[in-house]
Amino acid sequence: MTEPAPVPMFRELSPTMRVDVLVSDWRAALAPELAAEEQEAQLYGQAWEAYLEGDFGFGLWCWRECDRLTNSFQGKVGEVTRVVGAGRYLGFSHRKAIAAKIPLDKVYRPRKGDMSTPRTDAIVLPQYQLLCVYAVRAQEGDAKAKALYEIALGELEERRRADPYIRHFDTFRRLLERPTAASAPPATGAVLPVTSPAAADAAARRPRRS
Repeated sequence: MTEPAPVPMFRELSPTMRVDVLVSDWRAALAPELAAEEQEAQLYGQAWEAYLEGDFGFGLWCWRECDRLTNSFQGKVGEVTRVVGAGRYLGFSHRKAIAAKIPLDKVYRPRKGDMSTPRTDAIVLPQYQLLCVYAVRAQEGDAKAKALYEIALGELEERRRADPYIRHFDTFRRLLERPTAASAPPATGAVLPVTSPAAADAAARRPRRS
């Protein structure tokens, strides 16, 4: 089994428009006789290499692509890995690192009824990825992100019914909030020895063997 690639050193975060243009160019250059899955594998591979070079904008594209394929394969991550390639699935450590680098001031957040077009330097995120960004920033102590996160969570149940990608945010949040081994409570059902006060006092008075 191939080990997943380590998170690359951050170099830049290309805006969404640049990533989409390059991915479209790469898609147009694919050999038309290739099977659909082979075309997806080659396209993902090019974006993956750009991400490993430190461009987290392409990491965002790979993140979304992994989740799109996961939805298509009814949650079978093994099938997604078969398409994108062993060691190329964008796991939690990658997602968390990417989310931490997203500049919130460049995220395009259209308001209801807004017909404007995002700036060419904007980062356009689907709602579930934006929730992941808020969650990471809130955990790091960003007060503004925490406030936005709480507002977004209040609207989450309404969105959940209409957006199949929300479950990927649920998984991300569960992993983000997972306790570390040092802070985890004892396993349920563990039986600890009970010592009465009299027994404890007798044990304290008993001479120790040298």
